Amino acid sequence: MAKPRHAASHLSLLLLLAAVSQALAQVTVDVSKISCDQFLYYKITDPQHIVIWLSGYYQAKAASTVVDTQALNENGEKLKYYCRLNPKQTVLEAAETLFGAGKK
Repeated sequence: MAKPRHAASHLSLLLLLAAVSQALAQVTVDVSKISCDQFLYYKITDPQHIVIWLSGYYQAKAASTVVDTQALNENGEKLKYYCRLNPKQTVLEAAETLFGAGKK
């Protein structure tokens, strides 16, 4: 029979492993539903992560594999500025307004 001390440490280990597996659980986000307010104030994730995703999204639409890091930063600042003026708009709509078809 297991001693109570060993049972407690086994239980602690199981609880720790359960917590770690939950912490590593993948979270998905529908970018089309993120508002400018959520984007600006880190309510979903770091805004730079969303800017990078948007950059990849528009590069893929243009069939381009090139990343212009200077433009990435500049476009991120443009998007933040636009979102400050339009907090209720979705970030995807804001990006489309700024960087959509035929825009740079």
